[in-house]
Amino acid sequence: METKHGICSPFLPRRNALRKTSAEIVSEARQSLRVQSTLRPFTPRDGQRQLFGRNSARSEWDNRPPSTFSIHAQNFDASDSRPSSGTRLVPLDHKPKFPVECNAEDPSKTFPKPPTDPAEARKGLVGSRTRLLRAGSLTTLPPLEAHTHVKERLNAVPGQKQQSAKWVSSADHTTVPRRPGPRRTASESSRLMQPGADSGPTECRAERKTELVYGDNTVSTEENAESLVWNDVITPLLHQLESVAAGSSEASLDRLCDLCDVLHGTLAEADMLGRRCKRRSGILRTLFRLIDLNSARLNLHIAKLCLALCVSGNNLLNICKLIFQISRSENNDILFQNDSIIDLLLDVLCNEDVSASGEALLYCVGTLKFLSGNAAVLRLLLDKNCISAAQKLLKKLCIGEDTNFPIAGHILVQLTATLRNLADHPESRPLFVSFSVLPELCLVLRKHCKDQDVCTNISRIYSKLSSYSECRSALAQTPNCYQLFLELLSKHHQKQDFVVRILFTLGNITGKIDESRQQLFQCSSCMDTLLGLYNSYQRKDVSPHTPLQKCVRSPCRYPTTSISAQEADDVLVKLVRVLANMCIHPAVGPSLANNTTCLQLLMETLELRSVQESEELMVNVASTINNLSFYQGEDSPIRRNELTIAKLMLKLVLSSSMDGMFEATCVYGNLSQSRDVREFIIQNKVHRFLVTLLDSKSAEMCFSACGVLINLALDPPNRACLSLEGASAKLVDCLRDLGPGDWQLAAHVCQAMWNLTGGGSEAHLDAQDRESLLEMLTTYSDEEEALKWTENEDARDFHRACWESQFLPVAQKLMTGLQSPGLTA
Repeated sequence: METKHGICSPFLPRRNALRKTSAEIVSEARQSLRVQSTLRPFTPRDGQRQLFGRNSARSEWDNRPPSTFSIHAQNFDASDSRPSSGTRLVPLDHKPKFPVECNAEDPSKTFPKPPTDPAEARKGLVGSRTRLLRAGSLTTLPPLEAHTHVKERLNAVPGQKQQSAKWVSSADHTTVPRRPGPRRTASESSRLMQPGADSGPTECRAERKTELVYGDNTVSTEENAESLVWNDVITPLLHQLESVAAGSSEASLDRLCDLCDVLHGTLAEADMLGRRCKRRSGILRTLFRLIDLNSARLNLHIAKLCLALCVSGNNLLNICKLIFQISRSENNDILFQNDSIIDLLLDVLCNEDVSASGEALLYCVGTLKFLSGNAAVLRLLLDKNCISAAQKLLKKLCIGEDTNFPIAGHILVQLTATLRNLADHPESRPLFVSFSVLPELCLVLRKHCKDQDVCTNISRIYSKLSSYSECRSALAQTPNCYQLFLELLSKHHQKQDFVVRILFTLGNITGKIDESRQQLFQCSSCMDTLLGLYNSYQRKDVSPHTPLQKCVRSPCRYPTTSISAQEADDVLVKLVRVLANMCIHPAVGPSLANNTTCLQLLMETLELRSVQESEELMVNVASTINNLSFYQGEDSPIRRNELTIAKLMLKLVLSSSMDGMFEATCVYGNLSQSRDVREFIIQNKVHRFLVTLLDSKSAEMCFSACGVLINLALDPPNRACLSLEGASAKLVDCLRDLGPGDWQLAAHVCQAMWNLTGGGSEAHLDAQDRESLLEMLTTYSDEEEALKWTENEDARDFHRACWESQFLPVAQKLMTGLQSPGLTA
């Protein structure tokens, strides 16, 4: 939480006990203006895990993607052999050279019969291959026995199996492993060194395989090695999966999970993951049947294996839906914590095309959104470079065609919500910067500016990250971001949760980066937009019986909407903070100080609101008026309305809010340069309150009170009033208690005492106070004595500079005046 206790003074440069060097002290008088800070808007959490929450603009859409559905084995396609393009191909004019005979009873068994002539086999290897399994959804999956013909084909060549086994174990290649665990074989490594080795599906690469010749037979060694693994290891595993699945006990589910792990490891060791395995459809068929057992733990193992086998099209969509369904329950989060499934999901984000697999990406990112709400999984996502994967997907979504806009928008809602969750972790901030996510989100805002859900999620990311210097700087350096924010504020002015976060972000940037104050102010329609918002949200809680002359006519009036008073106040707090921060810049402050509409809106807020109900807003408005009053000219709106402002400040002075009292005192410090305001203060007994503040033991409060007393004591009639309230004795006490640790405050006290005594011509001190004050001034004027209270070596230079330039001159002048014979009475 940030607090608002900076120093305000029209008399001396801004005080700051944390400054380290004396060079920072020499500054312009505008440094007395203070940056405003406030609390970050609360980020709500949806009660249930779903794609679009209750507050989503999509909650009323009839065609939005569902969060609830059923996934069964019959929803999958068993013959997943290559990615579907989504476009039906035009039939070829010629007939295939080798027609394929189909089994009338089971049309899925469309395997060609093995030729008896080896020459025919060689000819077939270089010819066009026929798709082995039909595409399309299977209502009843064919049994695993559809692959028994593979053994028969291998047995057609006598001795082939033994010869192949001997070749696999030779010194030139690594033996096919039999244990689980991913490890790249030597044969795979050699293939990866060949250009284009992985350029197409396995069955289309026969012409590039290494061949061994046994007499008249030519056999693919790669196919032979795969057959060995298939027959000796994988087929038994698949049979075990089917037999164990017949049981219904918990032990059966544990065994099935173990078997899935073994199968996964075996395929990895044999280099048969991805789309390399020609018999993968048989593996997928067996796995899909297990989904109907309806076990979240088992289904996650199945999904992991299916993604590792690079399913595509409808199968990829249903697998992503299956994982999404599992992740909807927080009880299942633990299943994702120690599993490689997250790596596979991130691979989907990076590798899948939005136009071809948009819906699968939607549910994939939706899963990550749910999981990122868990602190343990959130850290895991960061470790696995989720932010980098998200940035790549953001780029793809930004360059997509307009025809993909609906699904792109849905994906962006999930993706930006995921990034919003990731932004909560401190270690995510450097990643957001290094991967240029913040500028990328600006491009998303520009392209999807009409999508309220996307805009709101990004505003939440910005409001979180802009509180930190590295992220704030990265955002401030994004070209045209201020103009974009203003345009979006105008477009979505009625969406309070968006407006309040963009204003908070702008307040964070303008609060710390001086250049940003001028850059924002110079944007087209900046003040019209901000003051239009101010006027609109000011009206949201105004009684319909409010006199018309009290309502400000803004140059850009937005229609009001029905929101609560608290929500309206939240917007105004953030908006006023932006105004207060902007006017710190010397090129912006004078323009804002001369903006009549701006000042009228601020005064109206003080009049319409109460400190009890809108404390933070009232305090921020008073601080903004104080900053603007620094630039008051002879004919400025502040000078013309100084008495009205002074009267409105009484609400803060008489309140129980210490922040309110402090800000009102600062405003009086600037306005009391006017004789009319000084008379108002005395007439309304405000000076009594100011003298009482000297007992607060707060250096900040005493400093601001001294500023007003310095001005009040300029008028001889006021000196007597102040003396009657015991101002002199309290100033002496303040110097004794707080002076040695704060030489700026000590200088202020001495100046107030000098004015109170009329520069040595009047006696408003009794003898005891005079002697005590002289003794202190003598001690404090000795450098060694003055600086011995400074324990922090880093701050010693700063304190010495303050002591030399600010305290010592006025202290010596006061000592001379106090030693005058006219003050000894």
